[in-house]
Amino acid sequence: MRVVVAIIQPTKLSSVRDALRELNVEDLTICDAMGYGRQRGQTALFRGNEYKVDLLRKVVIEIMVSEDQLEEVIDAISRKALTGSAGQIGDGKIFVLPVAHVIVAAPRAMSTSSVVHTFSRSIHTSFVLTCKGCLSVRSPA
Repeated sequence: MRVVVAIIQPTKLSSVRDALRELNVEDLTICDAMGYGRQRGQTALFRGNEYKVDLLRKVVIEIMVSEDQLEEVIDAISRKALTGSAGQIGDGKIFVLPVAHVIVAAPRAMSTSSVVHTFSRSIHTSFVLTCKGCLSVRSPA
C-alpha cells in the first residue's frame, strides 16, 4: 500500500476528484494549504494599492492506494491537474509514500483480513486527527 499526496491548484480539485471517482478511488482526504515555490508568489491589486502575495493557495489530496492501482492514480492526477495543454509552473506535485503501519481508530480486535479491507478508511482517520483544517471526503458511490 502507498499514500499518494498530491498538491494541486484549487481550481483543479473537482476535475481530479472526478477522474479518481472513475477509477473507483472514493476515499480521500483534502486539506487547504499555502505554499511558496518556483512561482515566487503573485502581485495583487487591492483598493488601488499593489502588493505582493508570497504564499499561494493550494489543495493537498491524500489517497491510500494499492500497488496495482498506483500508476493509474498518478496518471489520472497528473493529467487532470494541468492548466492548459502542457501545464505550467505551479500546477502541483505528486508524492508517493510507503505505508509501514496502519492503526485503525476502532476496536483493536480486528483480524488481518479486516485491517486490509478497511485499510483506506483507517488512514483517513489518522490524517484527520493529525492535520488541522483537513476535510475527510468519501465520494458518493
